[in-house]
Amino acid sequence: MPVPDSVTSGTAIYGRFVEGLAQPGCEDASPRWRAHFAHVPEQLVSGEGEVLPLFGYVVEALRAAHLPTEYALIPFVESGYRPGARSGSGPAGLWQFIAVTARNHDIPVRKGYDGRLSPVDATRAAVRYLKTLHGMFAGDWRLAVMAFNAGEYRVLGALRRHDQRAAAANPERLESLSGITRAYVRKLHALSCLMVEAGGDAAWTRSLDRPVARLVALDMADEPAGLDGYARRHGLDAARLRRLNPALSGAAPQGHKVLVPMAATPAATGVAN
Repeated sequence: MPVPDSVTSGTAIYGRFVEGLAQPGCEDASPRWRAHFAHVPEQLVSGEGEVLPLFGYVVEALRAAHLPTEYALIPFVESGYRPGARSGSGPAGLWQFIAVTARNHDIPVRKGYDGRLSPVDATRAAVRYLKTLHGMFAGDWRLAVMAFNAGEYRVLGALRRHDQRAAAANPERLESLSGITRAYVRKLHALSCLMVEAGGDAAWTRSLDRPVARLVALDMADEPAGLDGYARRHGLDAARLRRLNPALSGAAPQGHKVLVPMAATPAATGVAN
């Protein structure tokens, strides 16, 4: 039977991810970070939580922007793909933006609403920023994620200091950058390799091969009853909507886009990524 557009599958999400990798080879993946992130493939296929649909949402946002899907692994490193994640040192959300960076990238942070906790606001900003960095650093995903971690001016300064050009850089030799920033590339590459190799495990791919609701950003300006009211009207799990949209916990959704399963959206209007 034909599959409705509102539903995809775990295998389709995985296929889109692998197709979009800039560096699929795994000969030089770090053993340390492979061991550290060994749980991630199982986390992805687990039926618990919202990791797989959120991962699919981020992968599609990156593919639409023509960016490498290595970037879709950043939230595994930063937040474990938890939209409501908060760090004691200040970062918050799926992408763990600090408040000043959020404001610099047009993520609203104000009393009663922290857009860093919105997968819609934060992912839009992250993809836009990564697209800028990707162009700035000659399409080298490694330099772009270093800049995402440390700031573009630090990476530009390191390239000058080490007499390197972005188009022919050796990120491991940018020794003036912090070890944390250089390790960021190794983390994402190890994660990418774990994901690629998991695709060769028949039991894993069987676990992945299940229907997954596509998530879309919906303008709820005309929804006075909030997330719970929307859930009631569309037969959705209100607790799930709140987990997907922690920025709106206890707040009215008017003026904000929220993440909802596509099957529950109005057919003609209101859906926008």
